[in-house]
Amino acid sequence: MKKIMAIALTLALTLTAAAACAEATETLTMATNASFPPYEYVEGDQVVGIDPEIAAAVCEKMGYNLEIVDTEFDSLISGVASGKYDFVMAGMTVTDERKQMVSFSDTYATGVQVIIVKEDSPITSVDDLLADGANYTVGTQNATTGYIYAMSDIEDAGKGTVAAFPNGNEAVMALVNGKIDCVIIDNEPAKAYVEANEGLKILDSTYVVEDYAACFAKDNTELVEKFNAALQELTADGTIPAIIEKYIPAE
Repeated sequence: MKKIMAIALTLALTLTAAAACAEATETLTMATNASFPPYEYVEGDQVVGIDPEIAAAVCEKMGYNLEIVDTEFDSLISGVASGKYDFVMAGMTVTDERKQMVSFSDTYATGVQVIIVKEDSPITSVDDLLADGANYTVGTQNATTGYIYAMSDIEDAGKGTVAAFPNGNEAVMALVNGKIDCVIIDNEPAKAYVEANEGLKILDSTYVVEDYAACFAKDNTELVEKFNAALQELTADGTIPAIIEKYIPAE
């Protein structure tokens, strides 16, 4: 009987220890703005897409649980810089200005900024927006690189007006309703918006090419190093290319 009790006690202690270890597994909070398909968007009650899947794979490789917070895009940088979130993945472009506030991981994807117009639009290329005498109203998502570039190239240059919206969908709806002349946004969500809204098209000319990466608080160098190591392993074994291919099939 004593032997049986000892075995039972040992088993109970083992299960308790295992449960404690499971509870002790740290959770990393990833902030995003889930209005940027196919990188992140809401499906049912979940945030899905390229970034959530890559983040989940990287966190699993590092031994962490993952929690995703959906918030406004223009609060992401300040949120992660202040330590409110552990990292951000949101189709976030690496820029020198952002590098002053946060640290970036290695690049995991490349984005292309394009221009959406109505099918009968007089805007036929990027050059039309930048031409002398141009005076169009350009829609962008607030705080994105599309907004930053458009402000510099168009509004500050006196060649038009930039209208900033909380998300890409609202910018596209403004275009559909004739309130603006075009939308500057990443090519992948642009495809989804054009497919969902009859009478729109994407111009053939590219506005700018960008690198996407995760970002972290400046002093969180240990997490950046762990993230990069996991990112490299998952790229080498084909996991990350497969995730991207799932959402953006090779042409």
